[in-house]
Amino acid sequence: MGEITVLHREGDAFAVLVRDHVIHADQPYSAGGMDAGPTPVELFVASLAACAAHYARRYLVRRSLPAHGLEVTAGFTMSAGVPARVSHVELQLRPPIRLSDEDAAGLRAAVAGCTVHNSILDPPRIGVHLEPQVAAA
Repeated sequence: MGEITVLHREGDAFAVLVRDHVIHADQPYSAGGMDAGPTPVELFVASLAACAAHYARRYLVRRSLPAHGLEVTAGFTMSAGVPARVSHVELQLRPPIRLSDEDAAGLRAAVAGCTVHNSILDPPRIGVHLEPQVAAA
């Protein structure tokens, strides 16, 4: 099982530790944060876009098509109601070359099969456990 640790820095800012990488997460100034990094929701959508890009690139390489310059943009909409959630994500794929109809369909199918996309369609069970505080010595 993989593990990610999130440490509070200050205010609404957190450091997300992933293996040997640090990702900073915060809220924008307009929401009371210091805008030291993307919001958790932006990271969520970014993970989908990055996964889509990875699967798209792998598809292009397998088909011996150019992959350098591939671009994926993700636009998202928040729900108006409660609970707060991302209600829509639109991925725009821009391969570096014009694709045949067959390869365009194959690229869309490859992206639709990405791990993050699959995890949204069949969401994981999420357990929340509270660890007791250890008394200071």
